[in-house]
This record gives sequence, C-alpha cells and structure tokens, in this order.
Amino acid sequence: MTSKTLALIPARGGSKRLPRKNVKDFLGKPLIAWTIEVAKESGAFDHVVVVTDDEEIAAIAKRYGAEVPFMEPKELAGDTAYVADALRFALEELKKGGYAPEHFVLLEPSSVGREAKHIREVAEIMATRKDFDSLLGISETPGHYSYLKQYHIGEGGLLGRVGDGAPLKAITHRNQDVAKSYVGNSAIYAFRTKNLFEGDRKLWGDSTYGYVMDGSGIADIDTQEEWDLAEFKMRRKWGIS
Repeated sequence: MTSKTLALIPARGGSKRLPRKNVKDFLGKPLIAWTIEVAKESGAFDHVVVVTDDEEIAAIAKRYGAEVPFMEPKELAGDTAYVADALRFALEELKKGGYAPEHFVLLEPSSVGREAKHIREVAEIMATRKDFDSLLGISETPGHYSYLKQYHIGEGGLLGRVGDGAPLKAITHRNQDVAKSYVGNSAIYAFRTKNLFEGDRKLWGDSTYGYVMDGSGIADIDTQEEWDLAEFKMRRKWGIS
C-alpha cells in the first residue's frame, strides 16, 4: 500500500423505495455495517467517515467502527439533493480539522459484495496514477443486455436497434459474439478532491478510469426485489446460511 486516504460513506436517513434501508437488518447486521466493515478490513484508509443526517445511522456507524465527526445538514440530505454537495460539505468540515486528502474513495452503503482487495487496489491506483481524475467500478454487461441488442419501437410498432435504428437482421444475435461493454456497478468510486472545488465543482472530471470487477457477487439495493437478490448473492458468495 503506497499511502492511505479517506473513505466517505454517504447514508441519508430517508429512503422512499425501501424505507430505513441503511439500518435494516441484512443477513444479521445493519446494511451499512457491511460497507463499514469491509472499508476497515481493507486497511486502505486513514479515516472511514459516514456522512449522515440521521442520529440512528450515526450511532450504528460508530458502533461498527466508523467516524461521524459531524452531522449532515438536512438540506443536503433530501430526495432532490445532489450527493456532491454532501461530500463537499464533509471535505470542508474535515479540512477545518486539518485533514485534506488529495483524493477519496466513495462507498455507497446500498451496495454489497465488494471485497477488501477491491478497495486496496482502487486506493493504490488512485495514489500511483495521476492521468485521470475519477474512477468508477464497472462490470461486464452480459451479452443479452448489451446496448448493441437493445431496441426501440418505431412507427407502426416496428423494431430497430437503439441509436442507429438497425433492423434485426443486422444485429449480432449470439451473445458470445457481442462486443464487450461495461456498466457501473455502484460498488466503488474514487475522485480527486479538487473536482469538487475547482472548475464546474462536480464529482466527475474530464477523465475516468474503469476499474473492472466481477459483477456476479455484487448487488446494488434500491428496492425489495433487489434486497432479496442481494441476500441470495451474498449467501452464495460467502456461504452464509
């Protein structure tokens, strides 16, 4: 490990589609605990900080070893709030205390299945490479879900490929022959801190590195159906009964 950095875990109290999901029991412990524990297990961070507006989430985060040095203002935690604003607030508060990392890793508590090795590798990449300003965890898209096999319905109900309108006879139908493509898996992100304070002050800059991960054991949870699928994946991956 070249150097250590900061992990930020944003966890607001409100969740419309799956109420209180961050504190809901997931295979024996609160959902957010899975992210905190793997972050700490990685050994990649000086600080693992949970950014939340919710007292219960804060208490649970501390119990599992995370830091909650401040509470997020309610106006930064609503349904229409942009996560970049909450992260910028957190970085500003940490800087007041004398801590100003060059980059940070973002771990969403609604994503499970990432491993400590993934976090260590991402931290190492961010520390040793300077030719990009952001990083996204990605997984290969199964051939049958590829954008090259997606259709739109045109005039008269006729199908054409999305983007160029190609007829079905021009489309590659065997999944194994479809060109590889990737999708963000929500498991891990990393950013240069300056992204949020310079230029257009957004998380994503001009160049993003794709960190490829096996998506079979990773799950992002926003609905009850996704929760059930995540439990199945985690039981299978870790042998949880």
